[in-house]
Amino acid sequence: MANVSVEEIKRLRELTGVGITDAKVALIESNGDFDTALAAMRKKGLTKAEKRGEREARAGLVGNYNHDGRIGVLVEVNCETDFVARNEIFVDLVKDIAMHIAASSPEYVSVDDVPAEVKEKAAAEFTEKAKSEGKPEQMIGNIVEGMLKKHFSERCLLDQPFVKNPNQTVGDFVNEHNAKLGENIVVRRFSRIALGEVE
Repeated sequence: MANVSVEEIKRLRELTGVGITDAKVALIESNGDFDTALAAMRKKGLTKAEKRGEREARAGLVGNYNHDGRIGVLVEVNCETDFVARNEIFVDLVKDIAMHIAASSPEYVSVDDVPAEVKEKAAAEFTEKAKSEGKPEQMIGNIVEGMLKKHFSERCLLDQPFVKNPNQTVGDFVNEHNAKLGENIVVRRFSRIALGEVE
């Protein structure tokens, strides 16, 4: 059996939001390999977080970020209780999301927020492009689907690579906090203003 230190158990618990027993078991099952245990616990935590997604989030914070007086962001992030809304981890999450919005300039929170006419217009353009490039007719549907997914993942906040850790999306980052804080967390809306930009 792997020798597991108390420090590693605490560290795993802090990073994933799982209980002490779960953290210890994960480390033992991974033969003391911290990264393997972390991956297993994140998966477990995220599964719990997905179930939490059905609970209503009415509390929360409106956070803001100002970059050099040139870019300003307001973002509303909701959770289930005022207790969590005042938690430092939640406050930092809201700040990080606002900073990400300033840096990455998303247009929508998620692909569900993209108006149908915008999706249809993009699909028509990509279909035309695929046809003009002489792609096989039977492949065009799949090609367009892939192009749409990429196009909107670049424009939707939750699908963008998180600026502080490009190996995970903003959505994964939010779900991680779902697991850590034990509540449903929802990015509701945002507004980004850049100096000199005209809508």
